[in-house]
Amino acid sequence: MLATETRLKGCFILEPEVLSDERGYFLESYNAEKLHEILGYSPSFVQDNQSHSGFGVVRGLHMQTGDFSQAKLIRVLQGSVIDVAVDVREGSETYGQSISVELSAENKKQLYIPRGFLHGFSVVSETATFFYKCDNAYNKSSENGVNPLDPELNIDWKIPPEQLIISEKDEKAQSFKELKSNVN
Repeated sequence: MLATETRLKGCFILEPEVLSDERGYFLESYNAEKLHEILGYSPSFVQDNQSHSGFGVVRGLHMQTGDFSQAKLIRVLQGSVIDVAVDVREGSETYGQSISVELSAENKKQLYIPRGFLHGFSVVSETATFFYKCDNAYNKSSENGVNPLDPELNIDWKIPPEQLIISEKDEKAQSFKELKSNVN
């Protein structure tokens, strides 16, 4: 497995070895020992989540806080997305900075996001099936988020503005400035 740390410390793009022949392909999508070698620790994943969405859907920016903060190992089973992580770790040198990575069934890349990050994605194919592992269980009272169109973050979701499909909950989410004032 090829692992490339992004400019946000602790976020890694993972590219599994793919064995292909006339029958199709095989890959190892998760190996605890190899992930430990990459990260220097072993996240204990306790929950798997999956969603299916159409072109233009933006989900996020979401996170869990406090004792229910989550690290995630993300991949796309069908289609293609732009996956986004925003560093909101207090005291981090890259606080407020984001990365965007195209994850697709074709490129088979994965993204590991440690705790302390906002996360979201946009669907850039006709449809996409999105899958991720979490190292902590979901807890509704620990939910937090930021409007994905926040001008301070200025994330390029790679979708024309008139074709964006965002939930009412995400549209009404707080601004990044409000998140900063609540955390700091």
